[in-house]
Amino acid sequence: MKSVLKFLPAAALAAGLAVSAAPAVAQQAGQKAPAAPAQPKASPAAIAAAKEILQIKNAAGMYAGAVPGMVEKTKGALIQQNLNYQKDLNEVAPIVAQQLNGRQNEIGEGMAQIYASEFTEQELKDLVTFYKSPLGKKLIDAEPRAIGQSMAFMNSWAQSFSETVMGAFRAEMRKRGKEI
Repeated sequence: MKSVLKFLPAAALAAGLAVSAAPAVAQQAGQKAPAAPAQPKASPAAIAAAKEILQIKNAAGMYAGAVPGMVEKTKGALIQQNLNYQKDLNEVAPIVAQQLNGRQNEIGEGMAQIYASEFTEQELKDLVTFYKSPLGKKLIDAEPRAIGQSMAFMNSWAQSFSETVMGAFRAEMRKRGKEI
């Protein structure tokens, strides 16, 4: 679990990548993909501190497979639209993946820009100091487990609570002479 995203839940990235595949296929059909919102320019020192935070938190692990994942997702969409090209698309996919290898680093650059626009340079430097402290290191190590356990607890609670809600609905409907 330690190697699993120490920055954002994997589901968030997967959802983002899944949504981003649609514009790629739409562009092929002649439609224009929506533009990403522009981020305000930050100082080089703020960007450097943001990159250091992302490095400390191993954010690159979150998007390391973004290029091959997007290539496979796009290949799958193209195969669905062009079944007769399946063999060719399977052969072309590794070529495209190799050509685009390294582009996942654009995600890290964009994330650094976002962090640098959300926090002041001093706040970013303070965060770097914190993440290098014993408590910061513990947070980076323990947070993925805590988030995973919290999600499991929330799912368990929701399952149990849904039974309580269903019981309340049934009781109220019984008062009206209706069984559900």
